[in-house]
Amino acid sequence: MSQFELPIYWNDYEDIAIKLYERFGDDFTEAKIYRLRFTELIEWVLEIPEFKGKREDCNEGHLEMIQSTWVYEWRDNQN
Repeated sequence: MSQFELPIYWNDYEDIAIKLYERFGDDFTEAKIYRLRFTELIEWVLEIPEFKGKREDCNEGHLEMIQSTWVYEWRDNQN
């Protein structure tokens, strides 16, 4: 984590969505994002270098918000 990056936690949906979009770009369309298994999404979030949340603090509500925010991030980047 660089000195300018703040730690990210489960409720930092926009930060997580940006990191996921940076990682996967347009490989994940809206449909693919919504079809992701939560078990896979959890692992990807935990792999974000700035992420400091704990697996046991994750819940379905967080994962749903991450998915929908990631979709908005993907949409914002479509020109």
